[in-house]
Amino acid sequence: MLRDPTFIGTVQDVHGASVTVELSNDTVTGLGFVNGEGYRIGQVGSFVRIPLGFVDLYGVVSQVGAGAAPASEQEERIFGNRWVKVQMVGEGLRGGLFERGLSQHPTIDDRVHLVTEADLRAIYGAGDPEDYVSVGHLASAESIPSLVNINKLLTRHSAVVGTTGSGKSTTVAGLLNSLSNPSRYPSARIVVFDIHGEYSRALSDRASVFRINGDTTKNQQLLQVPFWALSFDELSALALGKLSDAQTAAVADVIVQLKKESLAQQPRDGVDESRVTVDTPIPFCLHKLWFELHKREHHTLIPRPGGAADEVDPAYVLDANALPAQLGDAMSVTPPLYRTVKTTGPANERVQHGKDPLGIRQQLAGLASKLRDPRLAFLFNPGQWLPDLQGCTSADIDSLLESWVGGPQPITILDLSGIPSSILNDLIGALLRILYDAIFWSRNLPEGGRERPLLLVLEEAHAYLAKEVSGSAAMAVRRIAKEGRKYGVSLVVISQRPSEVNKTLLSQCSNFVSMRLTNAEDQGVIKRLLPDSLGGFSDILPTLDTGEALVVGDASLLPSRIRIDEPQNKPNSGTVNFWDEWQTQVKEKRLSTAVDNWRKQSIQ
Repeated sequence: MLRDPTFIGTVQDVHGASVTVELSNDTVTGLGFVNGEGYRIGQVGSFVRIPLGFVDLYGVVSQVGAGAAPASEQEERIFGNRWVKVQMVGEGLRGGLFERGLSQHPTIDDRVHLVTEADLRAIYGAGDPEDYVSVGHLASAESIPSLVNINKLLTRHSAVVGTTGSGKSTTVAGLLNSLSNPSRYPSARIVVFDIHGEYSRALSDRASVFRINGDTTKNQQLLQVPFWALSFDELSALALGKLSDAQTAAVADVIVQLKKESLAQQPRDGVDESRVTVDTPIPFCLHKLWFELHKREHHTLIPRPGGAADEVDPAYVLDANALPAQLGDAMSVTPPLYRTVKTTGPANERVQHGKDPLGIRQQLAGLASKLRDPRLAFLFNPGQWLPDLQGCTSADIDSLLESWVGGPQPITILDLSGIPSSILNDLIGALLRILYDAIFWSRNLPEGGRERPLLLVLEEAHAYLAKEVSGSAAMAVRRIAKEGRKYGVSLVVISQRPSEVNKTLLSQCSNFVSMRLTNAEDQGVIKRLLPDSLGGFSDILPTLDTGEALVVGDASLLPSRIRIDEPQNKPNSGTVNFWDEWQTQVKEKRLSTAVDNWRKQSIQ
């Protein structure tokens, strides 16, 4: 009788979902061949199959060698090193589909086999199901593709983590290339929050790129975020800073009035003035808001000539012709010039303080500076979405949303590399909230998430979703993480430091793609999020090669150690090879161009 080439050993110990296998003397660890295909035998992360009647039980190798021996054998010191510890993960009828969990357990001397490509086909179903996509291949068997279930990957949120240089960005680019394949997913809709401008090159053939100072010759579009599309809290944080409750209420009242005036000038279908709130996305002139509040804070008063005792006029600084020297201009952020308070001299020349100041001079000075700052023009001077003094715009927010999530390309990259770091958190929070609200309010329409789901990819999440940060970005992400599944909005969180990311957010992720993690705290985060039966599987995290990943979660039928397929074009995040570069001759020095790029905030 010929020996079964897939047989590797027998069960010798069962402890819950953990099984200890003694390798057969005929089993040679390393690379074995079955039907001409190579398989890694005795490698952590490889799969095994245990036939049990009409059912096949499946497990993942978590430990190999002497340490995997049963405790009784270890005490007697006679165990040798031909032991394998297996974590059982699921079962399936012979030739049928795989199911997580166990209805029965192995017994002593049950035969253990390595999992072949034919077994994997049985696990994932016959053929190539439409709801699965290949993201690479098993590290232990190059012939076996690593498949993830699209529905479970996108509806239950995911996280991609890995230390710098582990291949994280390349993995994400490869995953997005697979998910945006137009022949398979013609309605795919993905928005990438690209903090460092890494993904434009890798996804250039299927992505619309929005960037501050975007280079139209490189197929980039200008990133414009109309301030009036922000909620009051978001706008206040970005434009004014901290306000007291009384100041907040007073400023909100002025904004509501400006929005009502705008609505009267440019009516919107179905929007009634009585339902306008400070958060209603109706244009209003922020320059006018600054101008009116500035006058309220700074104006002084002088008795009106020939008027009653209580009648006063603005005390402007006068020119040689006794006319106001500077009445101010809202759009150019030029304030009026007022005379200083004067309490002596004739009564008709005395200058008194203005009425009802709010005490926000410092905030208004900051707002004026921001309105003039070209770095913030994308927000406060958003092109065709900039309201005039009456609050009228040449374009509404629907055209903006159409360009972001309704354009011809399946992927939209919001390149935030030119955003000042001081406002990054608040801006990302605002963008996420705008996108989510757009999907929420279109939930019964073809553009909504139920008929055309939206995937949000958050690069470098630890920078704005840190556990100690409670900004608008964290609030928006928590809301999406808790509610998004119902409305067709999903998250992929990417971070090199999972220990610094908000724990509540990570706990909402049902799928993890973990590249190499060398920090003990980061490893601990992933280990705590794994099922108890797979906790030991995380021990391989510091040993993963570049481009290798541990995939665990609902989207992967089996926890897998895989090698990610590299995309044709890689992100701009590759590690610089010092040794290679230092051996080449010095090239043309172009520091003058570097300075030009610095000044223009644009890379040539």
